[in-house]
Amino acid sequence: MSSSERVRRAVKLGAVSALSLVALVVPGTTAGSAVAAPSGDCFTPTQSADRSKDGHADSLSPAEAARVEADMQSKLSGKPTTSALNAVSIPVYFHVITSGSAGNLPSATISKQISVLNSAYASSGFSFTLVSTDYTNNSTWYNGITDGTSAERNMKNALHKGGANALNIYTANLGDDLLGWATFPWNYKSKPKMDGVVILDESLPGRSATNYNEGDTATHEVGHWMGLYHTFQGGCSGSGDYVSDTPAEATATSGCPTNKDTCTSTGKDPVHNFMDYSYDSCMYEFTPGQATRMNSSWSAYRA
Repeated sequence: MSSSERVRRAVKLGAVSALSLVALVVPGTTAGSAVAAPSGDCFTPTQSADRSKDGHADSLSPAEAARVEADMQSKLSGKPTTSALNAVSIPVYFHVITSGSAGNLPSATISKQISVLNSAYASSGFSFTLVSTDYTNNSTWYNGITDGTSAERNMKNALHKGGANALNIYTANLGDDLLGWATFPWNYKSKPKMDGVVILDESLPGRSATNYNEGDTATHEVGHWMGLYHTFQGGCSGSGDYVSDTPAEATATSGCPTNKDTCTSTGKDPVHNFMDYSYDSCMYEFTPGQATRMNSSWSAYRA
């Protein structure tokens, strides 16, 4: 799996335990000496209050991250941009993977998930319209699928629909205790069939993933699909998540702590941001800067 292909969100569900984060970027190092950015998927495990299994995530070197930013700016040259997109409706193709009756999500749950996305992204100008839902009974794809595997490739090659502007969401009983993962927009051109978001079926609204069952696993992963990094990307120094109005934080957040402040720079940790690792109940915002970055990324790679 290419280091420029994925970014993951890792969350353990169930009994609460201490955060065990393997940082994607070494906190406290400079942009020239730390791993600057995750590459394409964000993943999430299932056993404690921990969205942080990023030790499995591939990362971009600082030079690679800088090339991504330079490429984006080059593609944006001459294109008008705004701080937020107006009335951009993203077509959604929902792929429900099952194993017999296991994983068979009702249409009402999928509708709730789309509503969660629309609520979360409303301030950025993006909206989501469900185009179709398909159900595939395949125990190999359903049970224990992880990113970068032949099961993922086979599933996506068989089911992926639409072009660069289309969001493909896959649900299954993920392996490695994952909540989900997503591809970055700049990887679409090289591997269009792999583009999209994979999430744990029990992370949808009202399902069984305690603390992570309000639909914000999808919100978080779609953020990566739209070009956002984690808020804790880069730790306390360097370019961080390439968004100026998300305060730097040294570590990912577990649960919903009060007054968490891990860096000396201005601002407390953005524990309520959809791109941290907090509980679903704790997450409720994207910043204007994140909306600007999503707009830029969309214009460069998905428009």
